[in-house]
Amino acid sequence: MKEAGYSVAVYPGDGTGPEVVREGEKVLEALAEGAAAPWHLTDFPGGGQYYLKTGREWEPEAEAAAKDADAILLGAVGWPGATLPNGDLAGRALVLGLREGLDLYANVRPCKLYPGVRHQISGVYTQVWSPKDVDMVIVRENTEDLYTPVRGRLTRAHETEVAIDTRVVTRKGSERVVRFAFELACARGRGAPQDGKRRVTCVDKSNVLEGCRFFRETFDRVGAEFPDVERDYAYVDAFTQWLVRNPERYDVVVATNMMGDIITDLAAVLQGGMGFASGGNVGADHAMFEPVHGSAPKHAGKNQVNPFATFLAVEQMLRWLGERHHDPRLVRQADRLERAVARVLADGSARTYDQGGSVSTSAAGDRVAEAIRTEGR
Repeated sequence: MKEAGYSVAVYPGDGTGPEVVREGEKVLEALAEGAAAPWHLTDFPGGGQYYLKTGREWEPEAEAAAKDADAILLGAVGWPGATLPNGDLAGRALVLGLREGLDLYANVRPCKLYPGVRHQISGVYTQVWSPKDVDMVIVRENTEDLYTPVRGRLTRAHETEVAIDTRVVTRKGSERVVRFAFELACARGRGAPQDGKRRVTCVDKSNVLEGCRFFRETFDRVGAEFPDVERDYAYVDAFTQWLVRNPERYDVVVATNMMGDIITDLAAVLQGGMGFASGGNVGADHAMFEPVHGSAPKHAGKNQVNPFATFLAVEQMLRWLGERHHDPRLVRQADRLERAVARVLADGSARTYDQGGSVSTSAAGDRVAEAIRTEGR
């Protein structure tokens, strides 16, 4: 526990990022009412739009703050036309740069369906899956695989003839993310909705790819240290149908970087869409939390995007801080926030456009903040 409080570096970023971060800060203010907040928030500009204005992705003090902060909250990064001279996304330093620079090796994506949340299937808002059947966490390796900068092009006469991306799967990278997944299954305790069993599912393509064979071998070796957790296996192509057909079977899922990137966005459909998908990028000493829906340029400035992914990212952040520093104050605040989110979603009073409603981003934030203030009345 840090009596002086926890420093949180906030990077609102691009597009709708500042809009949803504003609402995240609003609910943090509501949580802190009546007592001194055990956290200190500092906003820093950066991203693609900032690059277009200044020629810099962020300022040196913003980069230093990320390294010194107890936690990081990110809005979104990316803006049309904002690219670096090498073709990379401007603002990359705020996402991939921090993942690499702070060694945030585990991407943690909860997938939980709350009562009152609807799915949009073929343009129809309905209830496809039951909330009692969707409660899992997907853990994605976050620092290697096809995202390592081992790539290039063969160009002759100013024309590209070959483009190469090299997949890298290491013992260290595999071991630590697999161990993270098994430890998470133990910490969650409740097991899969279907049968209550603690289960970790390894998703790979080990019937074809050597890197996946190595990842699965590591999964078995590390998993043997956790006899109370069931080891489960799925090839990624088959997993995509099982995930949709039987989500109740899954407790914790672990995957390599690229495959994890794809299946987490598919899983978001189960929880009502990307507007409810939050993510934590967790390392040994640092962590960054974000709504994963991106900057959504076409919705920017319209006060219409769904801020619930940001609320859930804030909840993840508070819980991680509380557990890391053995500070029950923050765990209690995370619980309060989740209860408020669940209440507002259940009564259907804050449905944004992606849920077939018309409530604005700021109004949804107001409703959650009010639910925090009125808890227990």
